[in-house]
Amino acid sequence: MKALLAPWLLAARLRTLPLSLAGIVLGNGYALASHRFDGIIFGLACCTTIAFQVLSNFANDYGDGIKGTDNDQRIGPDRALQKGLISANAMRRAIQINAFVALVFSALLIGYTFSSHQWLEISFFLFLGIASIIAAIKYTVGSNAYGYYSLGDVFVFLFFGGVSVIGSYYLQTQDFPAFIVLPAIAVGALSTAVLNLNNMRDVENDRAMAKMTLAVRLGLGRAKYYHLSLIGIAAIAAIVYVVLKQPFFSGGLFLAAFIPLVFHLKRVFNVTSPKDFDPELKIVALTTFGLSIFWSLNLYFMA
Repeated sequence: MKALLAPWLLAARLRTLPLSLAGIVLGNGYALASHRFDGIIFGLACCTTIAFQVLSNFANDYGDGIKGTDNDQRIGPDRALQKGLISANAMRRAIQINAFVALVFSALLIGYTFSSHQWLEISFFLFLGIASIIAAIKYTVGSNAYGYYSLGDVFVFLFFGGVSVIGSYYLQTQDFPAFIVLPAIAVGALSTAVLNLNNMRDVENDRAMAKMTLAVRLGLGRAKYYHLSLIGIAAIAAIVYVVLKQPFFSGGLFLAAFIPLVFHLKRVFNVTSPKDFDPELKIVALTTFGLSIFWSLNLYFMA
């Protein structure tokens, strides 16, 4: 059984799950601090997000695998299709099944959250669910995969930031205050920074395989400054939120979560070999998840 599951766990890329949940945690943290929190909505939102992320990971394994982008020259972790651990047909079926599972969780979440007369909200969130499934698949799959045309950063920012934070908060409260945009920007920018690290690590192989990520277009030197700007935007958004909404010295304690990123940036600018970017992926991903937890706790105890 373990031997059968191992290739699928590899393809699922479990280390990506904390980052995918960061926005959900923070959006629900705001709802909890506002005393408008439903545990079932939170649970269904987490299940839906995990289904989307695993779908995306399966699709990326498949898309990059059949295009030959995942090859022996690639620096990152092994991929299941690349190593022959899962066949292309089996991965394609897994993508179809996972898309169905993601759609079912989306429908359950929407059905539980909204009453039948809220047809506008139901239609909008159903559209978001379908759009999320399409975006997860089309990142690397197909002749017009947007990840090959420098658009991955835009989609990660929108879905991991805006859709995740704002969407999860709205599902709990059915409210859209302006301030929720700031944490959405912070999580979206940090999530995009993780993608940029991944693309900087793979820049040489991606260039050779005509996968024109933003890091390939910018070149490694400018991609590092782009990375600095993403983390800077996240920090500024968090600081602006504290200045506008919280007592700074107590309400801004969660900003300490950015401290590891200062040392991270120093290491990034000292990198000379692309393989050295790989350990930094985990640092930024876990810092983003940690930030969402500390920010949520700070909100709850300050409420």
